[in-house]
Amino acid sequence: MRYIMTIFWSFLLSAAVSYVLSSMGGEPFLIQNAIILTVIFSIVVFVLGEGILKEKTE
Repeated sequence: MRYIMTIFWSFLLSAAVSYVLSSMGGEPFLIQNAIILTVIFSIVVFVLGEGILKEKTE
């Protein structure tokens, strides 16, 4: 479930960022850019959550 929610929120945030940046640049909004950013955000969150920031249990 946490993977689904991570992808969902990554999509919402990346779509908002992509929309704002494309509007500021005077370019048309392309959903493909938001999807690419979603994949990047999700991979970074998965790597950080499962590997680097994992709590050590002793």
